[in-house]
Amino acid sequence: MNPRALRLALPANHVVLAGLLALEDGSLVRRDLWFDKEKGLIVDAQKTFYELGQRPSTTIDLSDDIVSPGFLDIQINGAYGFDFSIFPQDDANAGKEYDSGLRMVASRIVETGVTSATLLGWHAEGPFLHHAKRGAHMPGYLLDAPDGFETFETIYGASALKHQTELGNKGVNGVAHARRSPPFVRMITVAPEIAGVIPAIEELFKRGVVCSIGHSIASSDTSLKAVQSGARLITHLFNAMPQLHHRDPSIIGLLGASPILANQKTNPDNNNNKPKSQFTYGDNTKKAQETNSEFASEAFSDVTTPPQTPIIHPVTRGAVPPFNRTLSNASIKGKFTPSVAAPPPIKLFKKPYYGIIVDGCHSHAHSVRVSTSLLLISIFAVEALGDLVGIYRTSSRMYSYYRRFNPTFSAMPMLDPHLEDGLHDWRDNRRLIKEGVKLYIEGTDTLAGSVVTLDICVRNFVQFTGCTLGEALKCVTYNPAACLGIENRKGTLRAGADADLVILDSDGYIKGTWVGGEEVWSTAK
Repeated sequence: MNPRALRLALPANHVVLAGLLALEDGSLVRRDLWFDKEKGLIVDAQKTFYELGQRPSTTIDLSDDIVSPGFLDIQINGAYGFDFSIFPQDDANAGKEYDSGLRMVASRIVETGVTSATLLGWHAEGPFLHHAKRGAHMPGYLLDAPDGFETFETIYGASALKHQTELGNKGVNGVAHARRSPPFVRMITVAPEIAGVIPAIEELFKRGVVCSIGHSIASSDTSLKAVQSGARLITHLFNAMPQLHHRDPSIIGLLGASPILANQKTNPDNNNNKPKSQFTYGDNTKKAQETNSEFASEAFSDVTTPPQTPIIHPVTRGAVPPFNRTLSNASIKGKFTPSVAAPPPIKLFKKPYYGIIVDGCHSHAHSVRVSTSLLLISIFAVEALGDLVGIYRTSSRMYSYYRRFNPTFSAMPMLDPHLEDGLHDWRDNRRLIKEGVKLYIEGTDTLAGSVVTLDICVRNFVQFTGCTLGEALKCVTYNPAACLGIENRKGTLRAGADADLVILDSDGYIKGTWVGGEEVWSTAK
């Protein structure tokens, strides 16, 4: 026996999980994972063993089970009866009650694979959304941004939009991440065609705030400009946006954009390219604003969605010169010698991440597969429950990140694996009808979200697309973390990352959840 092995220390706080590790590239590799229970961090096995002379005191043999990073949710509105978007205004104990509600959700949601160690920030879905694509959002709260970023500061508060370096968190520009939980905005869903939004996106990007395109009728050119200005994500692909059209594929068309742009412009005469006030867009929208209740959703009005077929204006061309049947050599040389022109400027284009609701209801299984095919080796994401007290949104959906895809699901307060179907109170004196994973606003056919859990979304994604379980797990771990710029601490099994872990069987069913190196939920308990 190696004499050195006899001298190795056995720190009680070191644990090793022996199984299949879900890595950042979507592969599943048989390997040991070492972590420090006291620090709540993953450690470098080789450095710990060879340089520090330590080996774990506890080894857990998982056989063929999978060790995945904890699932991340970047779009959640509530769960287990607690609504994140409702904060009591008059109660002196409102802050304590709200904090208690967050902690309650954090403690229960781990059964779905979502880990909840830190507050990553707020996902504000609105109010800069287009009226015609507002879904269940109330029109009385929708706004333009006439003063650009200053309007955003007025609405969210200047302190909530400070640069991520001031907040101690890693933004998209690579600033070191630190644990803290201020009430700052980390992500905003916006409609880029709304006046003042694109200039605001540019400033928000500089500050490390992620902007996502959603609830929008933006044209292809406007969508492209939004991404070039700093938008990094598409909110619930296919839903609350124009459907794919061959002349102007709009937001969905970003998935097919070339990585090399040579001053592309799809339709320079399309009026949808120009930012405008949403409250003067057509007679129907204006009428709805004047007559509808402040609390009426899209389902309660007769607003006609703006036409989605772009109008292509004819191009006036000069008269075609008559054909010369007796061309001389000189005339041929003059007419057909190619002129040397400077090539158009080339710009590299990085496609945005996107989320898609993979509950089998908001998006058909074929649509989910088509979206991954469009990207080929690009990026998908599954948006679901996430790193709870993390990013929040205002409904229940799921997204998946293949390479740029995020399976996500925007969770309503009804999100509860144990909740029965039926009629449930919501907010503003409205009620929702739960049918399986679907949620409808009572009296309408408007989908208000989904109550599907993120682990089900992962299994659906495998079934719908034919991808591997490892690739699906990447969509709810590494990709959303990378989108937020926190992939060194979340969504990964790298040394130094938080020991937030999920144990799954080979079929994708959760068997245990660890948060900060401590087992917090298990099917064995």
